[in-house]
Amino acid sequence: SYLSLIKFGHTVFALPFAIIGTLLGNKEGFPLTIPLFFKIILCMVFARGAAMAFNRWADARYDLLNPRTSDREIPAGIITSKNALWFVIISSIAFVLTTFIINKICFYLSPIALITILGYSLTKRWTAICHLILGAGLSLAPIGSYLAVTGKFDLIPLLFSGVVFYWVAGFDIIYALQDEEFDKTHNLHSIPAWLGKSNALNVSRGLHVICALILLYASWQMTHHYEIRFKFFIWSAAGFFITMLLTQHRLVTSNDLSKINLAFFTSNGLASVVYGVFLSVALMIE
Repeated sequence: SYLSLIKFGHTVFALPFAIIGTLLGNKEGFPLTIPLFFKIILCMVFARGAAMAFNRWADARYDLLNPRTSDREIPAGIITSKNALWFVIISSIAFVLTTFIINKICFYLSPIALITILGYSLTKRWTAICHLILGAGLSLAPIGSYLAVTGKFDLIPLLFSGVVFYWVAGFDIIYALQDEEFDKTHNLHSIPAWLGKSNALNVSRGLHVICALILLYASWQMTHHYEIRFKFFIWSAAGFFITMLLTQHRLVTSNDLSKINLAFFTSNGLASVVYGVFLSVALMIE
């Protein structure tokens, strides 16, 4: 029930990019041990678990009123609101403690990360740019894992954070199309509720165009900055990711939302996993 509460399967969206950040740090000559890799994965799991559980806890009263979400664990009575909050607290503490045993910079930045990923759940109450806040939260994955390995900032992992930021913000707008009328009725804010379905899709397309451009630039940077034997892996991965971006916009139109789940879960899950596998191979092969 708790794995369902936090939608554990959705970890596939950001986890491959965390692994990419880790491998980029290793490519810079910093050692990557199995214990360190395990700690980075734990940070991802704890942070995302805290964020999703807090989202469900904060939105419980709205989820109960929304027919699409009324069967979620808290409104359905499967998990109590109190226990969900305890899950958030324990996961947050575990995240901070894990960053403490990684390095100082990760520990010092951990409160900022928590504020971002937890705060997203409240932003829908006062601003339509809540989708961008979600993007900012998930964009911490590649730069956070890079910091865990190297202890410093760098251009290429920051570019990947930009990719995740625009990608996630764009597909979250598509997902929010389902709740346009509910959001308007209950004074909640989103791009679809603010601009309508057609204009919201245009905003999503614009964000994904920026995402694709940053991805291509990051690919070019990698092929010039690192010694990579199979550069075609990098370009093939970028091509597949961009194809998946185009696919979700072909699946969803302002007049037909029936394929939103296919666009949101399948297209984005495939984009992230396949891209992560191809890029990981390219970075690991000397």
